[in-house]
Amino acid sequence: MAVRIVYKHKIATRWMHWVNFPVLTIMIWSGMLIYWANDIYQVKIGNTVVVRFFPEWFYKWLNIPYRLSEGMAFHFVFMWLFIINGLLYVTYTAVSGEWRYLLPNRHSFKESWQVVLHDLGIRKLAPAQLKYNAAQRVAYTMIIVMGFGSVITGLAIYKPVQIQWLTNLCGGYEAARLEHFILTVGYVLFFLIHILQVIKAGWNNFRAMVAGFEVIKEKPPVQNK
Repeated sequence: MAVRIVYKHKIATRWMHWVNFPVLTIMIWSGMLIYWANDIYQVKIGNTVVVRFFPEWFYKWLNIPYRLSEGMAFHFVFMWLFIINGLLYVTYTAVSGEWRYLLPNRHSFKESWQVVLHDLGIRKLAPAQLKYNAAQRVAYTMIIVMGFGSVITGLAIYKPVQIQWLTNLCGGYEAARLEHFILTVGYVLFFLIHILQVIKAGWNNFRAMVAGFEVIKEKPPVQNK
């Protein structure tokens, strides 16, 4: 069986991907330490609380209570790493031309549903793709937009008086805090789905993000006698 090496991800993309993973993880963890001090969000139907963010056992399980100052210290330090890495990634993607493979086109939203149906085993064939399939193009672009949203809403609640115009742009302090929280929940959901997709895609796909290439095994052509 013949083996073919296919180069997929450049070193800059891989580095920024792997830097962003622990940075964003620490941002979410430290954000939880901060949120604990004023955990006001819940989903209610009438007077019945359906979901509370978050139950007491959850805080104790993660050892979150009474660590507000620690959470703020970590959050504000790693915030700058998150911003710098994000700006470097967006700049590199724009300058290198990688955006051509990343940005959704007019067919991506329709094809992304076809990818989902294929992953669920409902559809037999997946749509044709280049480096990323349609669902990845939509998801990876949305995560960049979410990153900008997190920075904007985070600054709005960090300095609501000094940059009041930004806080007002977000709808006020309470609205900015809720938007920041919703974006954080979005990151967690993205993480979970992304990890499941990586496991489903297998080692070859994971190796591409570590080493930059995939190993494609090809059957030799059948020779007619």
